[in-house]
Amino acid sequence: MSVVACTFFGMGNSGAAHIVWDWNGTLFHDNDAVIGATNAAFAELGIEPITLDRYRALYCVPVPKFYERLLGRLPTDDEWAVMDETFHRYYTEHSTVCGLAEGVPALLADWAAGGRSQSILSMYGHEQLVPLVRGFGIEPHFIRVDGRTGPSGGSKAEHMVRHLAALAGVRPSRVVVIGDAADDAVSARHAGAQAVLYTGGSHSRASLEGVGVPVVDTLREAVAEAERLVA
Repeated sequence: MSVVACTFFGMGNSGAAHIVWDWNGTLFHDNDAVIGATNAAFAELGIEPITLDRYRALYCVPVPKFYERLLGRLPTDDEWAVMDETFHRYYTEHSTVCGLAEGVPALLADWAAGGRSQSILSMYGHEQLVPLVRGFGIEPHFIRVDGRTGPSGGSKAEHMVRHLAALAGVRPSRVVVIGDAADDAVSARHAGAQAVLYTGGSHSRASLEGVGVPVVDTLREAVAEAERLVA
């Protein structure tokens, strides 16, 4: 199982609303790098390239299940190891030209200015995540940044429970998770939090709407929904 490491920056405001942000496909607009890395991994097994629309329609976690939808079977351990290594190598090389989603710095600043806290929980590698967040100059907005250590490919659910438990003064009932994947909502529910899903990342609107939480097309709308949910 994956392990999530953390970088801790401060304390939450007891009783105040809190947003847990996803990183890849949410705050970090990396769709081009993800699709390129996915197709590089597919090429290792002779799978035809995939478009962004098809990726969004089929993507799921754990990631080997996503590959099963395309292969008609789960990849073997050896195939998974090759594809996973290829994906991360390509992604690391090509994500350097990706940037934050539209309006992110202002949204983060506005949320914090209201006396509310926020954090990041990502299944992206912790050692890669923290320098990225720092490099974009948004680190001071977060009381905690958690990224993955260990193997990739799992769900966020247990990580979300630990993440929320580590947020001093933050009650799960006052937390809204904002992410681009159905797993973000499943993980939020598992931890006693609420969720808003954003269509700008890895899932199609149709696949997100089946989860039963608000679905929005912009992060500004996501924050507005978060405010409504914890009002």
